[in-house]
Amino acid sequence: MTATAYLNALNQHYLTLHRVKEDFFWETYMGISDDHEGSTKAQTAWTQFLSDASKIEEIKQQLKQAESIADSEEKSNTVTGLMGWLAMFEAHAIASEDAQALKADLIQFEADLFEKKQAHIMTYIDEQGEQQEGSLPVMGSVIRTSDNQVVRQSAHQALLDLEQWLLDNGFLELVKRRNAFARSLGYDNFFDYSVVKTEHMTSDELFSILDDFEQRTRDSHQQSLAALAKEKGEEALTGYNFIFSFAGDAMRDLDPYVPFSKSLRRWVESFGRLNIDYSGAELTLDLLDRKGKYPNGFCHGPVPAFYDQGKWVAAQVNFTSNAKPDQVGSGYDGINTLFHEGGHAAHFANVKMNAPCFSQEFAPTSMAYAETQSMFCDSLLTDADWLKLYAHDAEGNPVPDAIIKAMIDSRQPFKAYEERSILVVPYFERALYQLSDDALTAEAVTQLARECEQRILGLACSPRPLMAIPHLLTDEASCAYQGYLLAHMAVYQTRAFFTDKFGYLTDNPEIGPLLAKHYWHTGNSTSHNETIKSLTGEGFNAKYLADTCNLSPEQAWEKEQEKIASLATRPRTAIASLNATIKVVDGATDLASNQLSDDAMCRAFEDYIARTYGC
Repeated sequence: MTATAYLNALNQHYLTLHRVKEDFFWETYMGISDDHEGSTKAQTAWTQFLSDASKIEEIKQQLKQAESIADSEEKSNTVTGLMGWLAMFEAHAIASEDAQALKADLIQFEADLFEKKQAHIMTYIDEQGEQQEGSLPVMGSVIRTSDNQVVRQSAHQALLDLEQWLLDNGFLELVKRRNAFARSLGYDNFFDYSVVKTEHMTSDELFSILDDFEQRTRDSHQQSLAALAKEKGEEALTGYNFIFSFAGDAMRDLDPYVPFSKSLRRWVESFGRLNIDYSGAELTLDLLDRKGKYPNGFCHGPVPAFYDQGKWVAAQVNFTSNAKPDQVGSGYDGINTLFHEGGHAAHFANVKMNAPCFSQEFAPTSMAYAETQSMFCDSLLTDADWLKLYAHDAEGNPVPDAIIKAMIDSRQPFKAYEERSILVVPYFERALYQLSDDALTAEAVTQLARECEQRILGLACSPRPLMAIPHLLTDEASCAYQGYLLAHMAVYQTRAFFTDKFGYLTDNPEIGPLLAKHYWHTGNSTSHNETIKSLTGEGFNAKYLADTCNLSPEQAWEKEQEKIASLATRPRTAIASLNATIKVVDGATDLASNQLSDDAMCRAFEDYIARTYGC
C-alpha cells in the first residue's frame, strides 16, 4: 500500500468509527435512546482505535515512504495528512494493556453514571408554592431571575442536593479510576494528564497563567463584593441571592426584547451579516429543554469536514441549547447558547484540510482554541449595537438605552466575578485529583468545593455549586474547564483587533472570512497561539481581558454609547446565505427546516413556540 492509499484508508476507517460513536452519543444525550450499552461499545471501539500505540510507528514508516512520491502536490498533501494523524495518535495512544483495560473500564463506569444521572429528578418550589421538576438550565435561570427568594433558594438547594447525590452515586469512584488510569500512563494524577492532553502545557505552566489572572482581578472583585454587601446587605452574598442581587432586575427588563422564539432568526440574520459561511454543512439543532436531555449545550460533528482526495466533504454537525421559552431569562440564555454552539459549528464546518483528524473537538485540538471560536460569537450579544439592532419587543421597538445602561451598571462591577467563576473550576479540579484515594470522602470533597469557592469567588457557596457543573462528569470536558478562561483571553484580544481595524463588530461582513482564513481553515494543524498571531500580528496576550474586567461602569457605558452612535452612519449589511442545510428538531420530532428558505424555517419555528408555549 502506498503512503497516499494508507492515508485514504485511515481517513475512511476513522469516519466509520466516529460516525457510529457520534450517532449513539447524540441519541443517548438527547434522551432519544436508552441504548447505553450500544453507546458504550461504540465509544470503546473509537477509543481503542485512537489509543493503538502501534499506529505511531506505522505512520512514521508511511511518512518515510511518502518521501519517495514523485508528484510534489501529492507528496505535500500526503505528508500533511499523515502528520495530522501522527499528532492525533500521539495525543491518544495508550501503550500498555493495563492502561487500555483501565480506559475501557473508565468508559463503562462513566456511561453507567451518566445513565443514573439522567434518571435523577431535581425539583424546586415555584411562586405558587408548588413543587416543579427542573433541569440544570432551569435551576440556573430561576436562581438568576426569580424575584422570590424562597423560589431561588429552593432551586439552589436542588443543586446542592445534586452534588451530594453525585458524591453518593459514583463521582468519588470516578475520580479514583481516572487517577488510576493517569498513573498508568506515568502522570501523577488525571488533572495533570488532561492539561497536557488538551492544552499542551503542564499544570504548573497553566497555573502560572491562572495565578497571574487571579491576582490581577482579586482587588476589583473584592471591592465589588464589599460594595454589594454594603448596598444590599450581607445576605446578597449567599449563593441563591448573589446573581439576582446585581443582575436580576436588568435581565428581567431585557426579557421582552429577547424572546427565544426569535433566537433562530437572530442567529441566521446576525451570522449572515457577519458573512459566516458554513461551507455546505448539514446542521441539526435541538434547542428546547426536556426531561432526559443532557443539561448543557454542546456541539458535536458526526461527519468532520475535510477534502477527501481533493473532493470536499461537507460537515454534518449537531448542536443544542436547553431553552424553556416560557421562563423568564430563558430567552437570553437560549440565544446565548445558540450563538455559542453555532460558533463551534462554523469553526468545525470550515476546516479545509485533507483528513478528518484536523476537524474535531478532541485532542490534539486545544479546548481553548475551540472555545475561542464559540465565545467570540456569543460575546456579540452584550454589545449595545447588537442589542439595538436585534433585541426588539413584540411591537418591534428596540431595547431602550436605559435597559442597556442598567445591564452595564449592574454587571460591569462583576465582570471579574464572571471570569473568576470559570477560574474556580480548575483550582477545584486540580486539588480534587491531588487527593489520595483515602482522602476522597463526601465530606472532604464538599468542604474542598466550598473552600475553593470562598477563596476564588469570595462566597461561602457559589450560585452554581462546583459539582453541579456537568463538565466534571464527562470524559472530554473534565479537567478542561480552564480552556474557557484561556479562550476568553483570546476572544478579547480578537475583539480588540477587529475594533481597532474596522471600528465595529456587529454585522461586520469582513469578520466571517477573516475568522475562516486565520482561525478555522487549518484546524488543529496550527497551534492556538499561531492562529492568534496570524490574525492579530501578536501572540497570545491576556491583558485585553484584564483591561475589560477593570473598566468602571461609567467607562464601559461610554464605550457602548459610541457603538450605538455609530449605527447612524453605518450602512446595514445584507444577509448573506449561511450556505448550510438546517433542520430544527425537538428530540425525534422535526420542527422546521430551511428546505424552502431560511425565512420559512424561522416562521415555522416561531409558530411552533407560539402554539406550544404561548409566547
